[in-house]
Amino acid sequence: MNASENNAGHALPRKPGEQMELPPELGEMLERLSVRGRPLLVGGCVRDWLLGFEPKDFDIEGFGMDYADLARALRGFGPANVVGKQFGVVKIRARGREYDFSLPRREVKSGAGHRGFDVEPDPHLTEERAALRRDFTLNAISCDPRTGEIIDPAGGLEDLKAGRLRHTSDAFAEDPLRVLRAFQLAARFDFILAEETAALCRSIRDTFSELPKERIWGEWEKWAAKSVTPSRGLRILEETGWIGFFPEIAALEGVPQDPEWHPEGDVYTHTLHCVDSLAAMPEWAESGLPKRRDLMLAVLAHDFGKAETTEQAEKDGVLRWVSPRHEIKGGGIAETFLRRIGAPKATRAFVVPLVESHLYHIHMQDEPSSSAIRRLARRLEPAGIEDLCLVMLADLRGRPPKQEEDHPGIASLREGARRLHIEDRAPRPILLGRHLIAEGLKPGPHFGKILDALFEAQLEGAFSDEDEGVRYLKKFLKDPKNRALLK
Repeated sequence: MNASENNAGHALPRKPGEQMELPPELGEMLERLSVRGRPLLVGGCVRDWLLGFEPKDFDIEGFGMDYADLARALRGFGPANVVGKQFGVVKIRARGREYDFSLPRREVKSGAGHRGFDVEPDPHLTEERAALRRDFTLNAISCDPRTGEIIDPAGGLEDLKAGRLRHTSDAFAEDPLRVLRAFQLAARFDFILAEETAALCRSIRDTFSELPKERIWGEWEKWAAKSVTPSRGLRILEETGWIGFFPEIAALEGVPQDPEWHPEGDVYTHTLHCVDSLAAMPEWAESGLPKRRDLMLAVLAHDFGKAETTEQAEKDGVLRWVSPRHEIKGGGIAETFLRRIGAPKATRAFVVPLVESHLYHIHMQDEPSSSAIRRLARRLEPAGIEDLCLVMLADLRGRPPKQEEDHPGIASLREGARRLHIEDRAPRPILLGRHLIAEGLKPGPHFGKILDALFEAQLEGAFSDEDEGVRYLKKFLKDPKNRALLK
């Protein structure tokens, strides 16, 4: 994908001179600062506001003042974090929000990596020069909160309207993390990448190894949790050559699929459609950020196993492309990928069982029994059956021009889980150690075996509440077949 491709662009709902609505405490801080210099709203808050979104994070740059002016003006508004004093930065927490105030600064590349810069505050730096240190033109736009004046020295407004990411200056190449910022910003705002910026990204591929894993994860997390069109970001990785640093994704390119079931093309193309399908689901959009992140990563990884299992085989008398047990193989590959990008343990634990179970509805012979649904819920934990259904639906809808909106197996699984009240969480053991003690058993290592056997019976439907469970336990303890467990 490049800037020459068709792109609808973005009509900007904000007009020149229109003033941004600010939290009251921020307005007071800006009034105090304006006595000492010219405070400007900068970066993402201006970009988001121009695009019609409510700004979440506010960054303010104070021109014509020094650090003492900055600190004095902000005194009394809330707890101040001055750890960035050497960089001319003050963070203020007020009424549940954190605000970043900084002085204009010069940055000189002095070493390798994302942090290899010497930073020097310069209160006399012009607004135009200060803007040129930013990564993309759309992040180099600033706004005077008192007048609504937009300061746009790098042409960011035109790039916003065009839906285009373009680097602000050649200094972009000094920080390899900016390529991954392009990846997640494109997905979040449905932007394309300017051809000259793509070329610059390709020219710094050898700097990827300088990036710390936690910064790589930070950009992947934004992609996974906040994307509007996730495929845009993946296309940028492809276009810049940076997809090679994520070999589990790169391996999907060119892996064939049976055209009867997958008319959209290879596995990589299918995956692009699947992540976009998930992002279009209201259930995904209405979830919290951690859930959105983990579901998106599960859909991204759901077919990782096809790269290693796809082969031609005769099926129903016809030679077809098949990928036997790719879902099982994919679980381990997903784990490797998630470790590579720095995903936390909780995310890996959520994603892997979803990948390994995403064909459950295909393998179902009949309507699943209550016992089978309970056991599936246990295997999926900490994810839930509803999470699995969303992954399966994204997989199903990622096959244009096929138009299936649902699958009887998914509907049956959903209905069964809701009937059992376990759509969002696995069943928990009803009988615990205290119940065994109440029946006169003395605690010991044998408790574990007894409780495991009781939980198995619960999963099979032998009892569904505490009263039924206690009655079952009494019979269990009297049964001679269970004597070995009591020792």
